[in-house]
Amino acid sequence: MLYWLLYSLHEFFFPFNVFRYITFRTAMAVVTAFTITFLFTPYLIRWLQRGGFTQQVRDDGPQSHLKKSGTPTMGGLLILCSIVVTSLLWMDLKNPYLWVMVISTVLFGLIGLADDYLKVVRRNHKGLRACQKFGLQILIATGISLYLYYNPHDPYSTKLSVPFFKKWLIDLSVFYIPFAVFVMVGASNAVNLTDGIDGLAIGLVAIAALANGALVYISGHSGLARYLQVLYLPSTGELTIFCGALFGAALGFLWYNTYPAEVFMGDVGALGLGGALGTLAVITKHEIVLAVVGGIFVFETVSVVLQVVSFKLTGRRVFKMAPLHHHFEVKGWAEPKTVVRFWIVGILLALLSLSTLKLR
Repeated sequence: MLYWLLYSLHEFFFPFNVFRYITFRTAMAVVTAFTITFLFTPYLIRWLQRGGFTQQVRDDGPQSHLKKSGTPTMGGLLILCSIVVTSLLWMDLKNPYLWVMVISTVLFGLIGLADDYLKVVRRNHKGLRACQKFGLQILIATGISLYLYYNPHDPYSTKLSVPFFKKWLIDLSVFYIPFAVFVMVGASNAVNLTDGIDGLAIGLVAIAALANGALVYISGHSGLARYLQVLYLPSTGELTIFCGALFGAALGFLWYNTYPAEVFMGDVGALGLGGALGTLAVITKHEIVLAVVGGIFVFETVSVVLQVVSFKLTGRRVFKMAPLHHHFEVKGWAEPKTVVRFWIVGILLALLSLSTLKLR
């Protein structure tokens, strides 16, 4: 919206020409999203407290978490609103991928909102049943996958890009659809599982957004894509701005979510942000790279799967507690130490993902 309005003035005043550049609008998106989230989160916290939208901590988790009971939750509502509003302000509204990202973020977020509503308002700690949650996620992801599969403007709509190799593409044909569904649903739930201690998930989302922003910008820039011999995807460069909005909103929320958290983002934030990251990876053909840059999310998910499978088959637990961050808490790591160490690993994995641009 602002892109159209301000850039159209360049004919009368040349400095407005700066609004044509994706890099400039990405910077503005970071600032805008951060400002919205930073300024309005205190008001949201008070509203959530008055409405009784507070966290009910389960007694089967780490004992140190019991004191978190009563902390406002569902703060992800503001994160998602900030991302959507900022994207609509600074991105080209004619770009179809903008609307795919907005729809994906909102719909995955609505599933989380329903889950939060049942947990917080109805006092049902289980929330949506697994079949309901996964069914809705699969339905949304399938709709998005079908749209991308039949996208006539994408010559690589069924291709899987393999990192570390020069344009090594695997044609999945019709199997692209279930693969894309798996990526989106998996990413959404992986972020949700990681959102268990103050600042952990939102900090990792910020790291992933920053790394993805660099990857998306390069793959959407014909000159850079040609130089680095990566897959050039026309029209995807605008998604760099979405990554900027995601990064800015995450930083703004982290200000209040860092230990000790004043507000939690809830499932509405975790499922929405995870769905956004998964959809972004599918659009830009960075599905495998997502598993690298979001390696912590993968480790957390695998830890839960191993714990459940091992306990059901042998009656023994692989970890002291799952997801993985709880394992280290039970071992004696302080919560801030666990978060920072996981962030450090996340940063290293993000750098590894960026190295795929050159190691080809």
